[in-house]
Amino acid sequence: MAGAASLSVIAPAHALDDQQKKELGAFIRDYLIANPEIMLEVQDALEKKQQDMRINQASSGIVKNRDAIYSSPSDITLGNPNGDVTVVEFFDYNCGYCKRALSDMEEILSEDKNVRFILKEFPILGPDSMAAHRVANAVRLLAPEKYPQFHRALLGGETRATEETAIDVAATLGVKEAAIRKSMADNPNDPLVRATYELANNLGATGTPFYVVGEEAVFGAVGHEELSAKIANLRQCGKASCP
Repeated sequence: MAGAASLSVIAPAHALDDQQKKELGAFIRDYLIANPEIMLEVQDALEKKQQDMRINQASSGIVKNRDAIYSSPSDITLGNPNGDVTVVEFFDYNCGYCKRALSDMEEILSEDKNVRFILKEFPILGPDSMAAHRVANAVRLLAPEKYPQFHRALLGGETRATEETAIDVAATLGVKEAAIRKSMADNPNDPLVRATYELANNLGATGTPFYVVGEEAVFGAVGHEELSAKIANLRQCGKASCP
């Protein structure tokens, strides 16, 4: 029929034979060698995809575990207990990044009197860390008013945190070694640590420091400025990252 549109039949695709696969593989190899920057783009895309997946997992976990994050009776609070913004930090006493991040928290608390910091002990760096955190738990139970000083001294120290160094720090604050050892024996904090591990797993936290600000996870020691910006955002738009 004159003027009618013609229909072309598209043949179904067939699997490549061995020779075609070999030729295609050689072409891809040569192309990548000639354009290696593509691999960097692929790596960047993979890292972004993984980061987005971590953020999505964390956001979902924060909503489901809000009480455990913000209202655990075993956590210590620094700053204003009635602050309008709360920052939660998971830390390990032997984490070098946590040691450097200590000054970020101190600067925020000195500048902003309406921020509350919740500290979650998350010993993931071996037996010494676990032992140091057991001592910290004993200090929390025996002399909670001295825990902030203990925390700052042990985390800010230059030596590796161990049971012995943690007990030495506590002793300088007037907490007796005998009382600490008795508390450690009577009140092992293994269930608390397991609960923190489970919570961290639900949030996708695999390292320290790890923060929760509002309903957003912050991975790593991002610094004073970024944390302060997220605090300001929470006050401005109710989220750690404003649109």
